[in-house]
Amino acid sequence: MKIKSQKDFFSGLMFMGVGGAFAWGATTYSVGSGARMGPGYFPLMLGILLAVIGLVITFNATVVETQDGDKIGKWAWKPLFFILAANLAFGVLLAGLPSLGIPAMGLIVAIYALAFIASLAGEEFAAKAVFILATVLAAGSYVAFVLALKLQFPVWPSFISG
Repeated sequence: MKIKSQKDFFSGLMFMGVGGAFAWGATTYSVGSGARMGPGYFPLMLGILLAVIGLVITFNATVVETQDGDKIGKWAWKPLFFILAANLAFGVLLAGLPSLGIPAMGLIVAIYALAFIASLAGEEFAAKAVFILATVLAAGSYVAFVLALKLQFPVWPSFISG
């Protein structure tokens, strides 16, 4: 077997791994049947579908010829670091980290931090555009999650909202 597209081959393996993990994790819940679905039915079917898509992609990577073999490039460490850091900061700022004495800063502050940290992953940084994006995301999230869905979590920092 000769790999003709490295990118497709390894992305197919990734899909199969993630799909298999979701399908395996879903078996810990009651699956039910198509007529009476349990909480594990949707993740199981989604995991199986993802694994099958990965299998097809991996198979195509060994059969279909590509121009240069679609070599895998170098790891993009900077974007990887800033995207992971943005998500970590969002989680910590949204709910706080009481064990380290970090109070909950709320949804609005967490979204602004997420947008600004994630924007550092790109090649250029436009503070005005990021500020506008963060404002739209914060307003949209407030409307969707707090007003429409009535979810209960801190919106503002605890020293402001009390």
